[in-house]
Amino acid sequence: MTAFRFRCTECAREYPEERGRLVCAACAALQEPGGATRGVLEVELDALPLAWPPSRPSDPDFLAAFLPFEDPAALARLEVGGTPLLPVPGLRESLGLPRLWVKDDTRNPSGSTKDRASLLVVAKAREYGLGTVATASTGNAAAALAAVGAAAAVETIVFVPASAPEAKLIQVLCCGAEVVVVEGSYDEAFELCRTACETFGWYNRNTALNPFTIEGKKTAALEIAAAMSPEAPDVVLVPTGDGAILAGVAKGFLDLQRAGLLARPPRLVAVQPEGSAALVTAFRAGANEVTPHRGAASVADSLTVESPRNALLCLRRIRESGGGAVAVSDDAILEAIPALARLTGVFAEPAGAAALAGLHAALREGLVGRDERIVLLVTGSGLKDIPAAGQAVRLPRAIPPTLEAVRGRLAL
Repeated sequence: MTAFRFRCTECAREYPEERGRLVCAACAALQEPGGATRGVLEVELDALPLAWPPSRPSDPDFLAAFLPFEDPAALARLEVGGTPLLPVPGLRESLGLPRLWVKDDTRNPSGSTKDRASLLVVAKAREYGLGTVATASTGNAAAALAAVGAAAAVETIVFVPASAPEAKLIQVLCCGAEVVVVEGSYDEAFELCRTACETFGWYNRNTALNPFTIEGKKTAALEIAAAMSPEAPDVVLVPTGDGAILAGVAKGFLDLQRAGLLARPPRLVAVQPEGSAALVTAFRAGANEVTPHRGAASVADSLTVESPRNALLCLRRIRESGGGAVAVSDDAILEAIPALARLTGVFAEPAGAAALAGLHAALREGLVGRDERIVLLVTGSGLKDIPAAGQAVRLPRAIPPTLEAVRGRLAL
């Protein structure tokens, strides 16, 4: 393993690796109850590879070149990552964007990009000799942790709001995780999980608390850059809730720039639902702090959060990249589900399809040029929320089993 240290993304203090280290102690002292996490730590590797490893991005030796884990045997035996970057000719033609790609993270084992963070967090828990990992989630992080934990024989406990989609809860239960359904919001589940981890000694996977979540999520950026090399993306659109996925994608591109494998990072565009757009509001106001979006609600449950936990770092990374932030309606998100599926074959849940809805908004607002190399990060499978997708299509009525009925049904 390459040696590393933690660096605070606010005050730049450095810390050595410690089993219980989550955030910067000095900045955490400024934490307001229920607000964005202060003192988020990032991993800084002492050395990065000077050339692309010859193996596949999901192979342990590729991951070992970019990630801070000691023993490849600590990684769960799941094919996490290595998802395709699709050239999507149908969507390109439809939108008049000749250099558009879709990063299809629906193909991860549990069906979402959250597997990337869980793979590394569980590996670190095993290295540290910790037998229980817990997280708060609206569903996808819970499913990811449950799946990776099952493959690694690590006990997992997930805290989810009562509004979490049933399909995701069933997936979690089938993987054997303990499910704590909280009568409240995701934000309340987050705080309860944090308190429980501190009380019972569990390893906390929570977004914006565990620094290895950002480090795991950066692998999506590594794969995008590797697939496009020697070219590089100009802009990446990222569905955004807490802000940790965007921060992870940013970290991946910045590491590649530091290694000399990427000339410059792409611009990053955060996409949030209008009903849960605290980050977009702060970005457009030029603010460094985020005002919670009270009563946040959206069909995209994975993006629904009142107070984004990784807000401070997310806003900084968007601005550093020269990117932007857009808010999209639930109607636009629902329309994007069948549009994406019909033109690419990728069936996304609302949060994943938000990337396409966000692209339309970004084009209207002049944030994306039509001749640029554009990547949409599609973060979760549509099978996780069939009722939501069902709102965007109409089920046909049954017909009699005759050719005449077929001709009438298909207007032949």
